[in-house]
Amino acid sequence: MTSLATPEVPTEAPVAESSRRISLADIARAHDVRFLLATFVDMTGKPCAKLVPVEAADELEHGAMGFAGYAAGLMGQKPQDPDLIAVPDLASFTPVPFIKEGLAIIHCDPHVDGQPWPYAPRVVLKNTLSRLAEKGMQAKVGAEVEYFLVTKNDDGTLSTADSKDDSPRPCYDARGVTRMYDHLTSISDAMNSLGWGNYANDHEDAAGQFEQNFNYADALTTADRVVSLRYILNILAGQRGMTATFMPKPFTDRTGTGLHFHLSLWSGAEALFPAEGADDGGRGLGLSGLAYSFIAGILDHAPALQAFLAPTVNSYKRSGATTSSSGATWSPRKASFGGNDRTHMIRVPDNKRIELRSGDGSANPYLAIATAIAAGLDGVEKSLDPGQPSGPGESKPNAHLLPATLLHAVEALRKDPVILASLSGDPAIGSYYADAKEEEFLSWHNQVSDWEIRTYLTSI
Repeated sequence: MTSLATPEVPTEAPVAESSRRISLADIARAHDVRFLLATFVDMTGKPCAKLVPVEAADELEHGAMGFAGYAAGLMGQKPQDPDLIAVPDLASFTPVPFIKEGLAIIHCDPHVDGQPWPYAPRVVLKNTLSRLAEKGMQAKVGAEVEYFLVTKNDDGTLSTADSKDDSPRPCYDARGVTRMYDHLTSISDAMNSLGWGNYANDHEDAAGQFEQNFNYADALTTADRVVSLRYILNILAGQRGMTATFMPKPFTDRTGTGLHFHLSLWSGAEALFPAEGADDGGRGLGLSGLAYSFIAGILDHAPALQAFLAPTVNSYKRSGATTSSSGATWSPRKASFGGNDRTHMIRVPDNKRIELRSGDGSANPYLAIATAIAAGLDGVEKSLDPGQPSGPGESKPNAHLLPATLLHAVEALRKDPVILASLSGDPAIGSYYADAKEEEFLSWHNQVSDWEIRTYLTSI
């Protein structure tokens, strides 16, 4: 199947002359698309869109689709600021007839006054990739999208959508997968119809938790696909009376939801992470010096990175947990790296990639990937050395502790000039994000919880 990352137009498409550039309207009509969801995300990852009929595709393509940026969400705008103009990226065209016949998603880069808006997450990632390209490198990324399927009870509590899915250790349970067969296969069919290469669908570690995998791609394509997949999962689960949630820790006693990224650097068709020959400096993982420096950069900036990899109050209920009903949290507590060992922040499953495991389901994929690459690139530019890999379940005494709360992560971000300036090269954007996340933390902190009532009501 042809990947829809490079749409093809059949010969009967309305192309007036062979030299004419294929337009968005051409692509849409060639795929029987009647409406386009012109989509971007704000800095929290919320998908924002306008539904555009194909008859207005030319207007969309030529910058006539405006959004009130302040109303859209966390986008670096005030009510008096000019419109965000959604400029579609034709390579991201994604038909979704399995949701609505004739519908497609098109990812857009917000512009203001004719220039890419530097606060827009997709623009942030493209700016980071441009910096990488200046050094003759490209990034390829795979993503593991985990989620829970739940229903909301009348009293506001959550229940597992599958009432029979109640084991304390349900990971890989064939019966749980089979009971959710219709949902899982509908998502698999959707991904494969788009050319994403779905290769596995499994029950994860917690009751009600699933993961559905697709092939890695260039960094921007993968980030777009994570956003599209979240939307697809939400809509198709909703059609079956369920809620697909990416909330990091919806249940206190269960494993939380991660968003792990598999990262690698390339120069054209050459993979840059494998060591030449068998020598990797005696560390035994088969990685090149560049790969070790990339790892060192991520570890060096790990506390600040968590503001993007784990960007919500709830994130730290996951990363701070010491156990779960299954016996493990699968969430790192320190900035360590090692071999094929899932207790580390960075796992090295083979010599072609690294797995960054400290991200969770609330992460904005554009910002998470952009800041991780920026951290790794800083390590490469400074020739940092991560030292010897840690052994199974071990970490070095001097390894950074990951932040205990969102507020700790914000404080780490403010103290890290490299990561603070990694959003489109402007530390003011990093400060804007940090201020918003501090406000989010304090908004939660100012709410009186049931725990406080139980603990303090008659304690004195």
